[in-house]
Amino acid sequence: MDRLEGMSTFIRVAEAGSFTAVAERLGLARSAITRSIAALEAHLGVKLIARSTRNLRLTTAGEVYLERCREILALVDAAEGDLAGDERAPRGPIRISVPVSFGVRHLAPLVADFITTYPGVRLDVDFNDRQVNLIESGLDMAIRITTELDPTQVARRLSTSRLLTLASPEYLARHGRPRVPDDLLIHQCLGYTGTARSAWPYQVGGALQWVPVQGRLQANSGDALLDACQRGLGIVRQPSFIAAPAVRAGLLEVVLADYPGPELGIHAVFPSNRYLPTRVRALADYLAERIGPTPYWDEGLS
Repeated sequence: MDRLEGMSTFIRVAEAGSFTAVAERLGLARSAITRSIAALEAHLGVKLIARSTRNLRLTTAGEVYLERCREILALVDAAEGDLAGDERAPRGPIRISVPVSFGVRHLAPLVADFITTYPGVRLDVDFNDRQVNLIESGLDMAIRITTELDPTQVARRLSTSRLLTLASPEYLARHGRPRVPDDLLIHQCLGYTGTARSAWPYQVGGALQWVPVQGRLQANSGDALLDACQRGLGIVRQPSFIAAPAVRAGLLEVVLADYPGPELGIHAVFPSNRYLPTRVRALADYLAERIGPTPYWDEGLS
């Protein structure tokens, strides 16, 4: 039995929660995957996976072994990459999680270009706004967009995005233009349900001021809120990577431009700082270079 191949198969089964799914992904018979796991369990002398007619779950030993397998295979990959240096092109699987709006608008074409440039790489992209646990989910990298990153996370800053306060010309004609942040108290504000507080931050007189906002519509989709704003339903606060095209087209106007909010950092977050595979490091480098420190979506915005 190839021990490393057995470990890789075990990781795939544990992450997919299915022998059949892994077999289909690898183009093998289900019995081949079952035999591989059985051989690994026989070698170790422990049960790694508890099977039932409906599902499977890891045993306590399986959960411990899963993390060890991930560390070992990542170390092998890093060692091979270090020996090969820059002569070896990135290759192998990468699993990443990306926010939906940012992922669809900006990352989808970039990761498509990346796997075209490096045909040895296989990418599995999860478009998801939830902040999943990278280790538990078997992820190599996640993109996080936030004003304040958890200091315990291992991350690399890729770029930034501005937060814009926006309204349609029709809304402003009916309700007037807010001149200072406190004016928002009398306006309909379209809120994002993913935030912990119903208030928007602004720099006022050199200090950060949180202005309470309220409105008749909330959503957990930036695109849905942007559409509602274009329909004149209220004022919205959106990152420029979502709103820039609507502003350039004249569908929305930036208000309170003299009162900027905190800058959004766009980060690549990793499960560990010990064994970062060459292919994952290459993807992070590629995204940082293509997006740039001054992101392309902000071009032409005042």
